[in-house]
Amino acid sequence: MTTLLAFVFTLALLIVVHEYGHYAVARLCGVKVLRFSVGFGRVLVSRRDASGTEWALSAFPLGGYVKMLDEREGPVPPEEQAYAFNRQGVWRRIAIVAAGPAANLLLAVLLYWGLYATGVPALKPLLGEPLAGSPAAVAGIRAGEEVVRINGERVESWQDFHLLLLRHGLGSDRLELETRDANGYIAFRRLDLAAIDRAAFETDPLRQVGLQRYTPPVMPVIGELQPGGVAERAGLRAGDRIVAVDDRPVTRWDEVVEAIRARPGEPVRLEIARAAESLTIVLTPERVTQGGQTVGRIGAGPRLEPGVLESLQTEVRYDLLPALWRGVQKTWELAVFSLEMLGRMVIGQVSLQNLSGPITIADYAGQTASAGLVPFITFLALISISLGVLNLLPVPILDGGHLLYYFAELATGRPVSERIQMIGQRVGIVLIGFLMFFALYNDLFRLISR
Repeated sequence: MTTLLAFVFTLALLIVVHEYGHYAVARLCGVKVLRFSVGFGRVLVSRRDASGTEWALSAFPLGGYVKMLDEREGPVPPEEQAYAFNRQGVWRRIAIVAAGPAANLLLAVLLYWGLYATGVPALKPLLGEPLAGSPAAVAGIRAGEEVVRINGERVESWQDFHLLLLRHGLGSDRLELETRDANGYIAFRRLDLAAIDRAAFETDPLRQVGLQRYTPPVMPVIGELQPGGVAERAGLRAGDRIVAVDDRPVTRWDEVVEAIRARPGEPVRLEIARAAESLTIVLTPERVTQGGQTVGRIGAGPRLEPGVLESLQTEVRYDLLPALWRGVQKTWELAVFSLEMLGRMVIGQVSLQNLSGPITIADYAGQTASAGLVPFITFLALISISLGVLNLLPVPILDGGHLLYYFAELATGRPVSERIQMIGQRVGIVLIGFLMFFALYNDLFRLISR
């Protein structure tokens, strides 16, 4: 139910914001709006306002539209021709069409502004011990170092670092990390990416370069259990100390995690110390997909000493005006990154498996809504940027395709012929259909492979 409600709210918000952008600028330009619809197809519920606009909820919810008075779509009385969209100057038409994607980008700016002004809790970008023989190990990275910059860009949190690593690593054979240790010593680490698996880097960039998030030494003592999870069903309890996994002694929680992750769907024997007794519990980790890999999980977390979590956390916060500017920067960075990823998909540098459709969006909507307000708002901002960027692509039937026609009109001094527009529309339908097919295929594949 959480997933369904979060998905419906996400769709409704982004569609209304996008279409209201078109509507508001159309009204400012003097164009008469006939219908504002959330959804396509048969109108389920509608209401007409004093200006004559019909506000409607339609049957198919994945989208919406603003229908304007236009002589190309039907007869227009002579007294209303001045209010028709097709009678407007080219710059007004450009403004009306661009207003939808611009509204989505503006929404992302406002959401990030609110987050940065109130403070975003985050994990510090602390690095763990690099994997042996990896580019990170060769570069000399040590456990406990904090990433300050990557390729000159400031890093504010672990989440920020993960995104920047992917962004800079996709188009380069080398990464420059500026790090700071616990004593404040600054070091510059150069990571050679020439020999990494590029396809695997797209799904799990950290493991491919040998980087791990720093975790302080944690005893292998269970602190929490997922209700109904594998560990709880097997009889494990909070306070149990794991002494060995498959006869291999363990002294740290991360050793337990690695052993469990390596055995998805296979029986694992745990030696347990509970008060004064010793127990042997055999369980089978469930199979889950993370970063394109299938790993094991039992639904148990460690017992943490007071202050351990606090030492790993930070808060990204700005004053009111700097927070607005940071919101603009963040929106711009993610919009450019989205375009880069789409461009790399077109030329084959990035796999089409990275495309996601409505099922994945619904899944993430539910996950982030369950995680709290800040993750859900961050998700809304990201999806709003994606929608804005997608609609600006120069593909006929999208807003960007119409803008392409209008800029061609500016260049030639005459409108693009209806014949060319009809051909473009057919090409656009094929392209969008192709993208939707792959997005839905990827969604279903992820769902089945869980």
